[in-house]
Amino acid sequence: MYKGKTFLAIIPARGGSKGIPRKNITIINGKPLIQYTIDEAKNSKYLDRIIVSTDDKEIAEVAEKCGAEVPFLRPKELATDNAKTIDALIHAVKELEKRGSKYDYVVLLQPTQPLRRSWHIDEAIQKIVETNEESLVSVSEVKEHPILMRTIGEDGKVKNLMGISSTVRRQDFPTFYKVNGAIYINKINENFTKNTSLNDNKLAYLMDKKYDLDIDEPIDLEFFKLFLQLNKS
Repeated sequence: MYKGKTFLAIIPARGGSKGIPRKNITIINGKPLIQYTIDEAKNSKYLDRIIVSTDDKEIAEVAEKCGAEVPFLRPKELATDNAKTIDALIHAVKELEKRGSKYDYVVLLQPTQPLRRSWHIDEAIQKIVETNEESLVSVSEVKEHPILMRTIGEDGKVKNLMGISSTVRRQDFPTFYKVNGAIYINKINENFTKNTSLNDNKLAYLMDKKYDLDIDEPIDLEFFKLFLQLNKS
């Protein structure tokens, strides 16, 4: 709780990951991947409850051993490749409401962003409450600048993506940010529906890009292992 507002953390972890099979419970340095997010959520000063939304009984067991709650399993139709995260969140919120538990905000923490720390979560919570905004998304400065990005037309010629000259010193590039997938916060009200686009949440919470690592391919796990090795406490 922060300034009288309650926060429900939901960690989505379906069983059918494709790029890395069983990704969410892959063991990295002795811990399943999902535990890195659960541990940081548990260290948050403001999260009132931490649940994992999963369709998979093994993931549920691992999550509970790591200290998260799995009060119900997600329906299979909400865990397909085409299922949307917002639908899983709404399902979880409604199931908890049926059980008499209501919260002011939902905090989405994706386990595929394991470098996000508890103080990131708390700073984001503070920011959304202090600004009285309805939605927040974490962003990081881009590594590959869009001023250098191109599309290729049917004629085989490159086309400038931004429509502006790229003949400019790198230090003079305008600053651009990307949604990094680490933290999403939404107020639970009449505007929080299946039409909510989480990536279009309004308020920005800026994170240093060194904390931006999305675990999507096997090589990303190697980067994560290297990060942990270089940052041993």
